[in-house]
Amino acid sequence: MKNRSVVTEFILLGIPHTEGLETMLFVLFLSFYVFTLIGNLLIILAIVSSTRLHTPMYFFLCKLSIFDIFFPSVSSPKMLFYLSGNSRAISYTGCVSQLFFYHFLGCTECFLFTVMAYDRFVAICYPLRYTVIMSHRVCAILASGTSYFGCIQAIFLTTLTFQLPYCGPNEVDYYFCDIPVMLKLACADTSVLEMVGLISVGLMPFSCFLLILTSYSRIVYSILQIRSAEGRRRAFSTCSAHLTAILLSYMPIAVIYLQPTPKPWLNATVQVLNNLVTPMLNPLIYSLRNKEVKSSLRKVLHQLGFLPEPL
Repeated sequence: MKNRSVVTEFILLGIPHTEGLETMLFVLFLSFYVFTLIGNLLIILAIVSSTRLHTPMYFFLCKLSIFDIFFPSVSSPKMLFYLSGNSRAISYTGCVSQLFFYHFLGCTECFLFTVMAYDRFVAICYPLRYTVIMSHRVCAILASGTSYFGCIQAIFLTTLTFQLPYCGPNEVDYYFCDIPVMLKLACADTSVLEMVGLISVGLMPFSCFLLILTSYSRIVYSILQIRSAEGRRRAFSTCSAHLTAILLSYMPIAVIYLQPTPKPWLNATVQVLNNLVTPMLNPLIYSLRNKEVKSSLRKVLHQLGFLPEPL
């Protein structure tokens, strides 16, 4: 990527219309961030420590938890740094890295949700062939593929954004470097790039959502064929957590990137929820209604000394 810019650093102005609230936001966002790290680390420990959870579904959930640790870590540390009264400056390279890793991790999670939907489709629609179809080799290929295609998408979007010259104002009217706010600072016509970026950012999650919708249409049809009410309830319960997580992830994407007239304050609020709150809620979503995960979590917490020994 050739750097034709004269700007060497950018100034992050933060969330619009929150002047004077820095201390309150610092405490709030730090709490979210800490709970996100702790919750997802516990999920990873619970899955790794329990042999019963060494199945494709929990393998993908473990990868989701890993990415839910890194995803908020792209923007949160810098945001907490300047909310505590430190410098708001970020280097040109730091800004490029922030944008790349934000879209790499976000795109990978979209692909991962699609793979998790396929896993549930195979488990419910083809239960007798599940272990054959979702073999260790297939799971490894699917997990690697999500990261590979997420990286390709992120490289494309980052190159698209930073191949423009940045020679004028360097104040980013946001709390981290993202495509819409960076294009506003470019010293060139960005109308074509904005359209290409919008199509690219919108097409990828929309395609994933269609594949997820296809998988769950088949799943619902198969569940309705189950004669026992208990069987239908168990089948639905295995999918409800995944569907909830998908809705929490896709709704902010639609609000931020597909609205006709961007609203900075709304975008920032929704993106904070997407960056901090959703990764914090995912461990709760996947553990509250899952007896195996809860049992494994209790064992982990007991080993760490946070719970008394069970009677």
